[in-house]
Formats: sequence, C-alpha cells, structure tokens
Amino acid sequence: MNKLYFGDNLDVTRKYVEPGSVDLIYLDPPFNSNARYNVLFKSPREDVSSAQVGAFLDFWIWGYEAERAYEHLLTTVGGETGAIVRALRAALGDSDMMAYLVMMAIRLVELHRALKHTGCMYLHCDPTASHYLKIILDAIFGVANYRNEVTWRRSRNPKGSQHQAKRYSPDTDSILFYAKSDDAVLRIERIKRPLSKEELLEKYDRVDNLGPFTDGPVVRSPSMGARENLSYVYKDYDPSPWGWRMEEDKLAAIDMRGDLGWTSNGKPYRKLRMDDDTGAPVGNCWTDISSLNPQSAERIGYPTQKPLALLERIIKASSNEGDLVLDPFCGCGTTVHASETLGRRWIGIDVSIHAIHVIEERLGEHFGALRVPRSIGIPADYETAADLAKNDPFQFQWWANYLLGVHLLKEVKKGADRGIDGELFFPNGPGRSYGRLLTSVKAGKNVNPAMVREFRGVIEREQAEMGLFICLNAPTREMLKEAVVAGFAKTVHGSIPRIQIMAIDEWFQNQRPQLPPIETLPYAAFSKPSRTGTGKRPDRNAPELPLVFTKELPQAGQNVHLNPRVVRGSLRPTPAANSQPISAKLGG
Repeated sequence: MNKLYFGDNLDVTRKYVEPGSVDLIYLDPPFNSNARYNVLFKSPREDVSSAQVGAFLDFWIWGYEAERAYEHLLTTVGGETGAIVRALRAALGDSDMMAYLVMMAIRLVELHRALKHTGCMYLHCDPTASHYLKIILDAIFGVANYRNEVTWRRSRNPKGSQHQAKRYSPDTDSILFYAKSDDAVLRIERIKRPLSKEELLEKYDRVDNLGPFTDGPVVRSPSMGARENLSYVYKDYDPSPWGWRMEEDKLAAIDMRGDLGWTSNGKPYRKLRMDDDTGAPVGNCWTDISSLNPQSAERIGYPTQKPLALLERIIKASSNEGDLVLDPFCGCGTTVHASETLGRRWIGIDVSIHAIHVIEERLGEHFGALRVPRSIGIPADYETAADLAKNDPFQFQWWANYLLGVHLLKEVKKGADRGIDGELFFPNGPGRSYGRLLTSVKAGKNVNPAMVREFRGVIEREQAEMGLFICLNAPTREMLKEAVVAGFAKTVHGSIPRIQIMAIDEWFQNQRPQLPPIETLPYAAFSKPSRTGTGKRPDRNAPELPLVFTKELPQAGQNVHLNPRVVRGSLRPTPAANSQPISAKLGG
C-alpha cells in the first residue's frame, strides 16, 4: 500500500487517510528561513511581504484561507488547541507568522487524527518558529505525550553570514518528537551511534594477548534481582545472592575465548572487545549525521534535502517492518526512499508536480519501475485539468510543461517571467546543432490574441526557432490568425509552424502539436559554459556545437529547473549547474 499523492496535504489527508491508520509521521514543512530571520512577522498591510515560492506563493500570508482555518480551529477543533491559537493571534496579530502557525495547526490536527494509538510524529523545523509549534503540538497531543526535542547538528562547519556580528551562525535544526500515547511503538534501543576512532581508543584502554578490551559486568546487580537458574558456582566463585548475568554454558564459552578476567581480589569481569562494539546509545543531540555536501552521490539537487541516514534513524526508532509511514510534505522523497529501503509501507504527499515527478524518477532509479506507484491527483482528463488551472495556475503551468516534455522549466518568485515558462531543445543540423522551442502557458479563461502576439515577440527576442502557446480551451479564430502570421520555422525536420497553440481540451482528444524529435539530454549540457581562449562563448551555430546551452541561465528572481524525465543525470546535479528545483524549499 504505497501511495504518492499530488495535492494539498490537508485535503489529501482528510479524503484518503483513514483515522488511526498511520504508524509514523515525519514532516519537514516549508519555511522561508533562508530569507531575513523575522520575515514572517511582517504584516500583510505592509508593501513588502514574505515572498514564497511556487505553490506557496500566498500560503503563509494572512488572508481568506488563514482566516477560515483560524475559525475552524476555534469553532470545530476547540479545546486547548483553539485556546492556544487564539492566544497566539492576540500576541502576533494578522502577521505572516500567524498565518504560518494557523495553516500548520489545522494540518497537525488532521495528522494527529491519522495516527494510530501506538503512533509517533516527528516535526522537523528551525528555531524561527519551533517554540510556537511546540506549544501547538502540546495542545494537540497533550503535554504528557511530548518525548523529545531532537537537536540535529546539520553542519560541522557553520558558515559566516551578514548577521555574523549580531548572532551566531545557525547550524542546527529542531525535530519535535511526540507520541500519541504511552503505548507508542518505540525501538530507540535499536539505534546506536558508531564510535569514532578516538572514542574507541579511549574506551578500550586495556590490552591483553588478544588485543584491546574494556571491563564489563558478568554478575547481576541488585536492581536486576535474583534468578534461581542463574545462581551457580563457577571456578569457586559464588555470586550469591544475585547470581550471574548468563547461563553457565555461555559463561564457560566466554572463558574459553579468553574474555573472562579476574581482579586481584578474585572478582570476575568480562573483557569486551572493540570488534564487537555496537556503538553508543543515541541521545537527543545528533551530531553524527551531516547534511549532504554538494558532491554527495546521494544529492539530487535540493538545497534542503535531508540525508537518508537521518530518516532511516527515525524510521528504525519508531516503527517496525510493514508499518505505515506518512510524509505530508515529501519534497524530494527522502522519507519514502528510506521507508522503501527499510520495508515500511508509505504515503507521500506534495503540492508540487515537479516534486512528484522527481520522486517517481528517484524511486525508479533505486528500486525499479515496478516499485513506483501510480501518482494520484495529477490530472488525467480535461475536467481535472480545468480544476487545477482554476485552483492552482502555477502547478497547472508545470503540469502542462510536463505533458509536452520540456527540458527546462522556469519558476519566477515575483515580477514578469519574460514570457517563457519552459524550453525544449531538438537536433537541428550537422554536427548535432540544436534548435530551441519555447513554451508559454496560460491557465485562465481570458486568453486572447494579444497574448499570442506577445509570445511571437518573445520568440523573436530570444532568437528561438519556434514556440508552443498552451491554454486550457480551444483557441479562437483570431488567436489562430496571430499564430499563422508568425510563419514557419526552417528545420532539418522540415517546415514546422513557428507558433502552435496547444489546447488541453484538444490534448485529451488525442490532438497533438507538430514537434521535432525530442531527445533526452545530459545534465552537463545545462552547466555554465566555459569561456574559450579568445574570451568568447561557443557559437551556437557552429557545425560542431559543444553540448552546452548558453541562453538558459536564469534572470534575477528566477530559478531554472531541469525535467528529470528528459534530462539524464538531473538527479545528480553538478555544482556548476545553475538549477534549483522548487521542492528545495518545500521539504526534504
């Protein structure tokens, strides 16, 4: 029962996740802590508000959705949760921070409902809002069910910043750990931290003919109580009244190996060997798992990607094989990857279509196509596509580009997008010269000929060979006229209309635009091109074109993303690539 959902996690959880069905929840919700530290304390009435990316453009700003969630928490949820939320609003006002807390609180209530009586939840956050979130979780779970605040030291070498003179460089995250009840499944004793070489030498500080060792007990302590079957005399030593820690045959085997020692006053002890060391118990300060460096083979291009080791520790400590793990902000899929590796069932939810496709590629690469579930919630007909266009135009834009199979997708935080939503490259000459096709996606109903005319200007400005104008409904006669005026692109594949209009309703009637062959390209092709000895960039029209595209570097305020389905190695980016996937800011 592995499920991958595209959509708002609140809606998905309410609709598809049964109450009391989940054993473990891990969530790493989006938080704009990379911006100025107190950005979420801004009021929506100010000219400058917190800029959120992608699907969360308006999510953490106080508005209709936040007000509606607040009302639900007070009138429907009520109790301690409603009281805490009311008090927080009295203190923080209608700020972006309050919007963030309200939108998180309503989701945390639903996640608590989804947990089994024996379940646990880990909420990954940073210090900007962790104290507020803990108060909300105390109200939802009950103070008695708080277990730990795990401090994860993600970096051993904190970087300096413009705030260095005012505060210490942050190099830790908080992971708030709650159980639903005292019956929660916990296997924390399974988790051991391997000792460093220095720690091993310090611990195993004695040596005999078999090597280094340290002392260990073989006689029971008073707190363990006496056991009749372990009360025997061995080599004239009587451990009464408490007895030995093991049966006589096991004690004799230890002695035969040379691992039973005797003190000068005749008391026995066990010689514990370095090779048998299972590590030290793990406390609530995790310093042995570092964040992924840019060269890590595990990295897939998300700046906030969490290491597999971190999620594997959490999953091993709080679930058993076959248990169900839920990540409602699954981002680039680290939780589902770790769950699949450890034999857990899982549910992943993300509001970004790009994230869903990246997870699909990641699972396919590591476990094979048969282990990748069909994603639920991605439009499969015109009606669901129209709903997406109405409710989330940004994600409609990304989905439409994925239909076409573009190589590059562009995300603009604020301001004009320069008329380009996606780019595609195709072989177009001797020596494998490449042509360029641009896309422009319009989700609204008020699409008009002027938009097509503007797109023609974009194609001319960018010196692209052709473009595809994508809209929801069939184009009008006037729109088609504007496309025809653009004429034809001369390619090695023949004359192709320079501007074509692709309507989603016609797509689902199996009507397709005329396109040149689309190739899968290597990730390295999108790296920053190196300069030649003459200080000039490679000529795009040269007979032997180096496979580097020079016009795709993002403008200010814009991020460029590679489509993992048509760019080989896009799950293994190099530091030179000027790409930052959207889900970098949406989760782990």
